[in-house]
Amino acid sequence: MSTSGNERFFDKDDIIVSKTDLKGRLTYANDIFLSIADYKEAEVLGQPHSVIRHPEMPRAIFKLLWDSISSGREIFAYVVNQTKFGDYYWVLAHVTPSRDNKGEINGYHSNRRVPDRQIIQDTIIPMYRKMQKLEDSMPNRKDGMAASEKLLTDFLQGKNQSYDEFIARIQQAA
Repeated sequence: MSTSGNERFFDKDDIIVSKTDLKGRLTYANDIFLSIADYKEAEVLGQPHSVIRHPEMPRAIFKLLWDSISSGREIFAYVVNQTKFGDYYWVLAHVTPSRDNKGEINGYHSNRRVPDRQIIQDTIIPMYRKMQKLEDSMPNRKDGMAASEKLLTDFLQGKNQSYDEFIARIQQAA
């Protein structure tokens, strides 16, 4: 799908909610998700969550996200998503594993809020562009993602912060 270049916004009081199974296939999407992404419920249920993946989103961020939630940890991540018709919208996603009554992970739950615009402009977009450029410069996707992941790791080590600390600190500073 091609991108339109048009940014969409949602209300600061809105929360985009989705749930997936262990494979990342959508099992629930609230009305706000459906409205901003231009989908009907029947179009997305059973589809991979990547149906809203924007092509300029670094793959290494999704790897970090999946590594975190599949190991039972929550994660906060800034994500640019793409609508059915190619528009885009930024979110601050809080993704957590869902558990059954035995404590086993049986899916994932994501709440997404309006991100701080200054954080997106000053920190996230420049970082993601560097990561994406590195990913695109490699001969294959696997090497690109590994190089991008190393770029992020080196950046965080330079700040002497974990990814979670970095995200928490940029939010506190806003």
